[in-house]
Amino acid sequence: MSNWEQAFQSRTDLTKYGDNSLGLFALGLRFGIEDLDTVAANSLTDGSDDKKCDIVYIDPDEGHAVLAQCYNSEKPRQSAPSNKASDLNTAVGWLLQRPHAELPERLRPAATELRQAILEGVLQDLHVWYIHNLPESENVRQELVTVEHTIDAALKSHFPGKKIRVSTLEVGTATFDEWYGETQSPILVSEQFSIRIAAGFEVVGKKWKAYVTTVPGRFLYRAYRKHRTKIFSANVREYLGSRRSDANINNAIKHSAQEAPADFWVYNNGLTVLVHSYEIMQDKRGVQTLKITGLSIVNGAQTTGALSSLGHTPSEDVQVPVRFVVTSDRETIFDIIQFNNSQNKVTASDFRSRDRVQRRLREEIAAIPQCEYQGGRRGGASDAIRRNPNLLPSYTVGQALAAMQGDPEVAYNQKSDIWASDKLYSRYFNEETSGGHIVYSYSLLRCIEARKSALVTKSKGNTGLTEPETKELDYFRERGSTFMLVSAISVCLETILSRRISRISRLSFGNLSPSEAQRVWEPVLQVCVSFCPQLQEAFTDGLKNKERIKKTLGIFQSLVQATANPNAPIFKKFAEKVKFI
Repeated sequence: MSNWEQAFQSRTDLTKYGDNSLGLFALGLRFGIEDLDTVAANSLTDGSDDKKCDIVYIDPDEGHAVLAQCYNSEKPRQSAPSNKASDLNTAVGWLLQRPHAELPERLRPAATELRQAILEGVLQDLHVWYIHNLPESENVRQELVTVEHTIDAALKSHFPGKKIRVSTLEVGTATFDEWYGETQSPILVSEQFSIRIAAGFEVVGKKWKAYVTTVPGRFLYRAYRKHRTKIFSANVREYLGSRRSDANINNAIKHSAQEAPADFWVYNNGLTVLVHSYEIMQDKRGVQTLKITGLSIVNGAQTTGALSSLGHTPSEDVQVPVRFVVTSDRETIFDIIQFNNSQNKVTASDFRSRDRVQRRLREEIAAIPQCEYQGGRRGGASDAIRRNPNLLPSYTVGQALAAMQGDPEVAYNQKSDIWASDKLYSRYFNEETSGGHIVYSYSLLRCIEARKSALVTKSKGNTGLTEPETKELDYFRERGSTFMLVSAISVCLETILSRRISRISRLSFGNLSPSEAQRVWEPVLQVCVSFCPQLQEAFTDGLKNKERIKKTLGIFQSLVQATANPNAPIFKKFAEKVKFI
C-alpha cells in the first residue's frame, strides 16, 4: 500500500461520505483544506439525481472551483472506467447550460452559485476532476479532452467575454502520489543550478544560513519556464497575474524590466529563496559561480512571474537581488514564509496567529477537554493527511463566530476576509471573545452539519425521509445553509434562554468539550430545524443580500418565540448548561 493510500485509510472521519470521501481527500491534499466536514456540508450534491457531478466546490476567496466525479474501486484494476469521465460532459451541461427551472432541486443551488461566480468575475479557474483510486489511462485522458471542449463551448455560448482558465484532470494513483509527496517537503524542485555572480556574502544564524547576492533575471525566467509553479512550493501564493493599471505591482515590474532594465535592481525588493544547499566556486580567472541544490521561492513570486510573462528573455541588464536560505528547521521555515509575506492578505489567518488575542485564545482552549486550537496558524495539506480529531480549524472557527454574530453571508462568502480585514477580524476576535465562546459557536455549527449528514444518509436508506425531513434536506441543499441556521438559532437565544443578552460573545458552556457541547445543542436544534423552510428566501440570489437575510431571520425568530411555551422544558434544560462570562 502506497503512502497516500495509508494516509487516506487513516482518515476514518471521511468514511461516512462513501465514494465521495476520496474526492474530499483529494481536495484536502491539493488545496491544503483543514476542515473537510464543512466542505462536505456545502459541496457534496448528495443524491442519485446529481447529474453525474458528485462535488461542486467553489472557493471565491481563491477564485477557483472544482467539479468532480468520484469512483472508488474495491478491487485492483488496470484503469478506471472511462465512461465515468465522459459523464462529466453531462455534469457540465447541467451546471452551465440548462435553464434554471429545469435543474434538479439538489443541483440548483450549486449551479446558481457557480454561474454567479462566473458572471461576477469571481471565478478565474475551473477544474474538472475524475477522481479514483486506480492508475491513470489514455482512454480517460481522451474523454477528458472532450469534456474540456464541452466546457469551452458552454462558456463561450452562455458566458461570452468571461475569461476562465479551464483544466481537466484524472486524479488517480500517480496524481495522488505526486500530491502526497508535495506535502512532505517545502522544496519540490531538487535540480542543481549554477549561476554566475559578481559578488555576494554569507550571513549565518542559529538555525539557518544565507547567501546574499544578485542573479540575472534570465535565470528566473528560465527556471520558471521549466518548472512553472513548482518553484513556488514554499510560497503562500503563486503568481497573481498582471493587468494594465498603475496600481498593479506586477504590471509595474514588467514595465521596469522592459523600459529601465539597468535600474531594475534598485527598483525591486528582491527574492527570498529556500534551497537545500549552496556552494561558492571560483575559477582561476576569479569568476564566481553559485551552485545551489533545490529551489523554492518564498518571496518573489510576483517578480518571477512578471519577468517570465514578458514573452521574451529579459535583457542581460536585468539583475535581481536574492537571498538563498538553507534551513532544515520546520518552525524556522514557517517563520520565513510568514514574515516574508506579511504584506499580502491572501494568507489571511496565518498572520494573525501571533497577536495577543490568538495567544490568549489558544491558552484558554488548551484548558478545555478534548480541544485544540492553533489560533490562526493553519496546518495546511498535512492536516488532510493526519487529522487531529480534537482540532478546531481556524477558518471554521472564524466562520462559526461570524454566523453566531448574525453575519451568515460573511461566514460563507468571506472566510478569508474574516482574518484579513481588520474591521471583520476585530468584530469576531477581540478582548470579549473567549475560548469557551468559540467552542459554544463551533459546536452549534458541527451539530447542524451532523444533522444534514444524517438526513442525507437516511434519504439513501430503505425507509426514506418523512415529509418534514424532506423539506429540511431541501433547505440544507442551499449553499451556506448551515451558517444561515447558526445565525437563525443565535437570534432566538433570548427566547431560548429567557433572558436579555447584551453581548452574544459572553455565552459559553464553561469547560465542556466540543463533542459534549454538540450534544447539548441537539435538542434545541431539533426544535428549531422545523422552521428552516422559512429561511429559503435568504438564498434567492445566493446568501448575499443583508436586508433579505435580516428579514428571514426575523420571521424565524417570531416562529420560535410563538412556540416557546410548549418547548419550555427543552429550552430550560439547555439554559442550565449555558454560562454568562
